[in-house]
Amino acid sequence: MHPAPYALILDDHPLVARGMAEFLRALLPDTEVLALEGMACLETTLTQRGAPQLAIVDFWLADGAALSALQALRLHCPGTPVAVVSGDDDPQIVERARAAGARGFLHKQESPDTFATALQRLRAGESWFPASFAATAAPRARELPVTPQELGLSLRQGEVLARVLQGQPNKRIAQALDISEATVKEHVTGILQKLGVRTRVEAITHLRGRQLVLPNDAR
Repeated sequence: MHPAPYALILDDHPLVARGMAEFLRALLPDTEVLALEGMACLETTLTQRGAPQLAIVDFWLADGAALSALQALRLHCPGTPVAVVSGDDDPQIVERARAAGARGFLHKQESPDTFATALQRLRAGESWFPASFAATAAPRARELPVTPQELGLSLRQGEVLARVLQGQPNKRIAQALDISEATVKEHVTGILQKLGVRTRVEAITHLRGRQLVLPNDAR
């Protein structure tokens, strides 16, 4: 008996992973969707379940770039279309994801419609990469600047939010701001509450059209 078809999401932000999983379940109602948090879970799942029909991998995981996850998927599941997602604007991330075997790349601020179209193209055997980040980021010139104070946030919460919007994991945020991961989690909880949203994905959507501005560009 063959294992049931499934798709997987590898993202160590539980709320983000859950949001993407729910979206994917609505898009693929006949496919089981698994949300995984790390390499150990990925290796176990591939061993037990075989190749997924589709994989979505966050470029930044707790221990750094997810290149080892992409290489594992390419090695063990060469026929599986893999999409990388990230909140970073660095064009090198796109090229590194492509070189590691990803068939597509999506910025975390893409619209749900674009996300759905990209995944459908990937499942059809096509690739999906932005022509350039310059073209992708062009509309940001029309974004309305907003400060942490205007959002009801402290400066520190603004610094954390700036990195959340870039798709950075808690561990990387903690290292950049020289605070503990527990403190980062507390700040993220407070930020979500003040923005009136439940998840990081909702926060990104909520702030679409606005550019977070920090004193001295503290990012």
